[in-house]
Amino acid sequence: MAESPVPSPVLPPRSARAHACALSAARDLLAEGGLPAATVDAISARSGVSKATLYKHWPSRTALAAEAFGREMADAIPLPDTGDPRADLEEQVRRVSAFYAGPTGEVFAQLLAACVTDPLAAPFFREFFLDGRRAAISVLWQRLVDAGLASPSVTAETATDLLFGPLIFRRLTGHAPLTISEADAIASAALEGLLRRE
Repeated sequence: MAESPVPSPVLPPRSARAHACALSAARDLLAEGGLPAATVDAISARSGVSKATLYKHWPSRTALAAEAFGREMADAIPLPDTGDPRADLEEQVRRVSAFYAGPTGEVFAQLLAACVTDPLAAPFFREFFLDGRRAAISVLWQRLVDAGLASPSVTAETATDLLFGPLIFRRLTGHAPLTISEADAIASAALEGLLRRE
């Protein structure tokens, strides 16, 4: 069954202010101490928004934190545009790798793990963080297709999973580093193909 999208009602001015204040407080707390710091009590105290009001806007504190993080990170990784579609995609893999390797990557991992046990928060994480990221990568992939450098039979969704999925796996497991050289190796393997051709 398809998952219901996150509702996006038009809020009256007072509710909109409370919504914005809560998001601002959550962003600050996430930056200061990650998801453990962004409790409902802490967000309420920092924002001046009652806990009852917070729960009117979000089904859980993880949902609130996911929206706050997604909105804060919306423009954190700008798309390169050098005129070389392959170089742009390779550079984006490096940038995303660096993003996951830093403090924001730790918050990302905390939110991703929390959404596993909080299904009501997962749509917020997807809409406000992941969907924008994937849409941006699809722009880079389409540049490759338009330049005749990539097969149009490979969708942007598949290409995104192959190029960026390994970075998320490394962020979550810590089994291998998130360095520029490793990012380049992942991009090269994904773009060149894993199988040798005669």
